Parts: sequence; C-alpha cells; structure tokens
Amino acid sequence: MSKYVVFYERSGTGYGAYVPDLPGCVATGRTIEETRERMAKAMEMHLAAMREDGDPIPEPSHFELLETA
Repeated sequence: MSKYVVFYERSGTGYGAYVPDLPGCVATGRTIEETRERMAKAMEMHLAAMREDGDPIPEPSHFELLETA
C-alpha cells in the first residue's frame, strides 16, 4: 500500500486538506481530527474510483521535509 503526502491548511472556518499526487482529492472539516477522517475516506473513494475506471494509480512523488528556524 502506497503512502501519499497530505497537506493540511488552516482556514477561517476550520481546515482543508489535499493530496498533490491525487488531483481533486480534497477534504475539509471544522477540526483537524474531522479533516483527517474525511481525508482518509476521500482518498479511499478516490483510489477506488480510479481503479474502477481503469486509471493508473500514481506512485507517490512528494515527500515531507520539516525544517525549523
């Protein structure tokens, strides 16, 4: 099972998330926990739809590098 990087961003009403390697796979929520749960479901549904349509599943191409100042 591949692991994809998910970016989370704070908004004025909660959080948003997206997966750069899966264009169109996004989720939002009022809390980070809700957003994470919704993102997991969104990724599951997105990948299932790609498989059903016969689309190739992309390999993860992004990685996370955290730096502190």
